[in-house]
Amino acid sequence: MVPMNRREFVERAVVAASALAAGSLPSTAEGSQNKPGLRRRVKLGKSGRTSSLIGIGTGTVGWNGQSNQTRLGHDEFNRIIRHAYDQGITFFDCADMYGSHTYLREALKAIPREKVIIQTKIIHRTADEARADLDRFRQELGTDYIDHVLMHVVTEPDWNQRYRGVMDVLEEAKQKHIIRAHGCSCHTLEALEAAAAEPWVDVDLARFNPWGRMMDNRRGEPEDKAPDYVKPVLERMRKAGKAVIGMKILAEGRIVRGLPQDEKLAKMRESIRFALASGVIDVMVIGFQSTQEIDEALEQTRIALAEIGDLRSA
Repeated sequence: MVPMNRREFVERAVVAASALAAGSLPSTAEGSQNKPGLRRRVKLGKSGRTSSLIGIGTGTVGWNGQSNQTRLGHDEFNRIIRHAYDQGITFFDCADMYGSHTYLREALKAIPREKVIIQTKIIHRTADEARADLDRFRQELGTDYIDHVLMHVVTEPDWNQRYRGVMDVLEEAKQKHIIRAHGCSCHTLEALEAAAAEPWVDVDLARFNPWGRMMDNRRGEPEDKAPDYVKPVLERMRKAGKAVIGMKILAEGRIVRGLPQDEKLAKMRESIRFALASGVIDVMVIGFQSTQEIDEALEQTRIALAEIGDLRSA
C-alpha cells in the first residue's frame, strides 16, 4: 500500500465514515436527554455492549501510581468524574500504573454500576501476578466485576506468545464473569499488528490522532506518517469484531497546550473529527483535567459530527 498524506487521509476518511453522523449512533444515554452533553451511544465491537462515544481517561502523565488526575486530589477528581457522567459520559479508563482505582471507586460510589464501563490495565507479565492483580483491582474499584481488563503497554511483536500465561488468567476470569472482556494497549506498530491478528483480543486501546504524535509508527518514518500505517491495522480489528478504543486523541494535551482559546478548540475539533471520520474508532478516551475541558470536547464533538454530516449531504 502506498501511504497517503494526512490531507488525503482525512478527506477519504470523511467520505468513508460520513454515515456515522446519520444513524450508527442511534440511542441516547439514559439520564442525559435534557443535558447539553453528548447523548449518543456506540457499540463496543461484537460484544453487544454500548458506551458513550467519549470516555474519560485518568492517566495523563500516569506512572508510578499517580497521574495528573489523581494529583488533583479526591475532591476535584470526584467533581470531574461526576460532571462527566452528568454530561452522558459512561466510559472510564484507569490503570494500576495510574493509581486511580480508589479515586474512581469514590467518584462512582453513587452511580449505578451497570450504567458505566470500567476499563483498567495490568502491567505485570506473569500469571500469578495477574491473578493477584485481578483480586486487588476489584477491591480497589469496589466492584464485583470489571468490564475491560487490558495488558498494559505491550511492545513486543510476539507479546501474544510470551505472555500467554497472563492471557489465560484473563480468559479464565472472563469465563467466570469476573471480567467481561480482555485485550491490550499497544505501544509499537508491531504489537498493534499482533493484536489485530490475535483472536484473544476483544478490546484494543490504540493511540490515534491526525498528527501522529505519540503514535505507533514504522521505524525511520516521519511522525506524520503514523496514521497511514495505524489506520489499516485498526480497520482489520474492527472487521474482526474487536472494540477499538482510541487514546492520545490530543497527544496527552501536547497539541493544544499553550494555544489561544480559538486555536485550541480548532485543534481539538480537528482531531475529534479525524477520529470520527476514520471509521476505525469506537470510543475516544481523553484525559480531562477539568470540567471545562469536558464541556469543550463534547461541544467540539457535536460540531465535528455536524461537519461530517454537512460534507456528506453536499
